[in-house]
Amino acid sequence: MELRLAKLYKLWFVIAFSLCLIILGILVTFGFTTIVNLVIDHQVALRPGGQSFGWWAKPPVTPQVKVYVYNVTNADEFLNNGSKPIVEEIGPYVYKETWEKVNIVENPNGTLSFNQKKVYIFNEEESVGMEDDIVIVPNIPMLSATSQSKHAARFLRLAMASIMDILKIKPFVEVSVGQLLWGYEDPLLKLAKDVVPKEQKLPYDEFGLFYGKNSTSADRVTVFTGVEDITQYGVIDKYNGRSHMTAWMTEECNRITGGSDGSIFPPHITKDTTIFVYEKDLCRLLPLNFEKEVTGRGGIPGFRFTPKPSVFASVEKNPDNMCFCPSGPPCAPHGMFNVSVCQYDSPVLLSFPHFYLGDDSLRLAVDGISPPEKDKHQFFMDIQPLMGTTLRARARVQINLAVSQVQDIKQVANFPDIIFPILWFEEGVDGLPDEVVNLMRIATTVPDKARTALMIALFTLGILLFIVSVTCLVRKSHRQNTLHLDGTNYLATQHIDQQKKKAKMDSGNKSM
Repeated sequence: MELRLAKLYKLWFVIAFSLCLIILGILVTFGFTTIVNLVIDHQVALRPGGQSFGWWAKPPVTPQVKVYVYNVTNADEFLNNGSKPIVEEIGPYVYKETWEKVNIVENPNGTLSFNQKKVYIFNEEESVGMEDDIVIVPNIPMLSATSQSKHAARFLRLAMASIMDILKIKPFVEVSVGQLLWGYEDPLLKLAKDVVPKEQKLPYDEFGLFYGKNSTSADRVTVFTGVEDITQYGVIDKYNGRSHMTAWMTEECNRITGGSDGSIFPPHITKDTTIFVYEKDLCRLLPLNFEKEVTGRGGIPGFRFTPKPSVFASVEKNPDNMCFCPSGPPCAPHGMFNVSVCQYDSPVLLSFPHFYLGDDSLRLAVDGISPPEKDKHQFFMDIQPLMGTTLRARARVQINLAVSQVQDIKQVANFPDIIFPILWFEEGVDGLPDEVVNLMRIATTVPDKARTALMIALFTLGILLFIVSVTCLVRKSHRQNTLHLDGTNYLATQHIDQQKKKAKMDSGNKSM
């Protein structure tokens, strides 16, 4: 009897175990992803000494900047005869970059503060020419000064014209590509340095479109580590101690906090996510939206994010952009973004290369610029959605100068109102190193495979054990019922036989 009970208990234990396996399979089905996400969140958060912290502080990538200059080939004809300007796109001039975050300080509110260090090294092999190649481009300091004087008193304009005559300043300058990018001594800036009050002086001694960038930036950036809240991972908290700019008309348009420097983003990105990138020279948060799924190096899946056409749209086409027009109307043309308020009132307008997504009349105002091509001129970032890591990027921006005709300044008296393209550049990252790719492949592919394998194993083993144990239990129960029935029949037969014998005996006694 005890042996039978022991076997029965074993069967019930196996049934309970099989049910546990099935329940565990259900938990794996619906909860495994959550567990994996928690592990990923812990690993990617910026903890000093951690692997992700090291990659963030000194990215194991080699970014490149490619510069294309619009060389003006008919400057004299344009100035003297009013001919349509003709430009020749020269490039690329390629620079390899190294990025490093220095002076890193951990703050008590779950943030890190740092300065960004960038070093540019000219890559002669991949460039079309040398840095000392001579180009003719609009004289940006001069034309900025004349545009700013358009509404000044007449005697100031006449004085400016006389000064430019004395200094022999012309609307176009011949400079090397290196000088245009990294700086050259400009006579107007030199004069301003000597005569302008100290508090009004510009913070540079030379003029160059990339002046001061080949060094450690003085800007102090503070970002969230993601340790306390992973949704804030890599998100800017303060920029030079401020969460908002003061250039624009609304708090939302002035907002800096919530953006990223473009290297990392909060994990678990979806196709409905809007990501924001902040770059000081862009003077705003740049919103990027999902465009399509892509596959990165090593087969890593990613999402491509790119600006919508409405980002640089005219206020007529996108009234939300009115907040970026503090001096208008008129506001920037369709496809342009006016950053003059962030560039010491120089009439600088940004666009995408070849006026991509802009009004075609901007491109046709000069000869020599081919129609824009999406593959060559689109701004995009490919991001691994699970981990928020940038797989590939092409930050493409064109620098333009809005030139105005100004009476009383003879050097530009015949100058039409025109938006002159100066150059465009592409800052790109092509791929991550093998070490990072391999880890990302494990993080993005192994969990799904492990989840599937565990589900199959748990459900198969649990269901199989349940069926076998229940079958054995039913058979054992049936056998016991059979034995019990046989025993009952045997006792009944014995009772009947005894009754018959007793009846016979009683009958015999009576006959005697």
